[in-house]
Amino acid sequence: MTVTGPTELLATWEAGLARQGSGRALLLHRAARPGADTDALLSVPLGERAADLFALRRALFGDRMQVTLDCADAECGAAMEFDLDAGELGAVRPVVPEGGLRVTEGDWVVEFRLPGAADLAAVATEATAVTDATDARRLLAARCVVSAVRGGRVATAAEVRRLPDPVLKRFAEAAEAADPGAELTLAIACPECGAATSAELDIAAYLWTELDAWAREVLLDVHLLASAYGWSEPEILALSPQRRRYYLELCADA
Repeated sequence: MTVTGPTELLATWEAGLARQGSGRALLLHRAARPGADTDALLSVPLGERAADLFALRRALFGDRMQVTLDCADAECGAAMEFDLDAGELGAVRPVVPEGGLRVTEGDWVVEFRLPGAADLAAVATEATAVTDATDARRLLAARCVVSAVRGGRVATAAEVRRLPDPVLKRFAEAAEAADPGAELTLAIACPECGAATSAELDIAAYLWTELDAWAREVLLDVHLLASAYGWSEPEILALSPQRRRYYLELCADA
């Protein structure tokens, strides 16, 4: 991976200030894959995108990720702190069986592809009037259908949008097996009370929080050094972090 420089990272951060979760995730993914276009990024399987973001996180901030989680037990509520390894988590990438995801259930034979960010966004928009979670899963599965045969004939578009529950279940199982990194759920036992607490780790949100803190710190450095030496932002950003820190120490000692 080509490590993105501070100027490009600050541009990513600045653009992300006006966006929310999915928009920021796309900006971070573009930083991880500078040469990819938007359509390609949005079609990448979710587990592959997560692996790309873990790789970017390693390149920028290292392997060690600190996570804080509150105990799920209402009577306890202890704050739990633990470390994760970005390298280990980023090593989990999709492995699609040869021939793709093929589900056979009843009189249905359906071939699927793995969902990407564009599929989730489309379902979120289309499912605004959907109150049942199964219906949302059905919409997602329908978007990922490559081919569908029912009773020996090609299924209609209307039939594909109403895939039966057993087919949905088989698709979910096949997708989870092929792309285990699409959703990372932490299961932590509280050291105080022993209660099990589960939570989903959103690497895009985690990385954005780190990038936001980094950007504000770097801009403060720029402000201090520009005030002290009259240097421009590009000149300051061209300095290595070690040299910037040394000059800041000199300013503090002056």
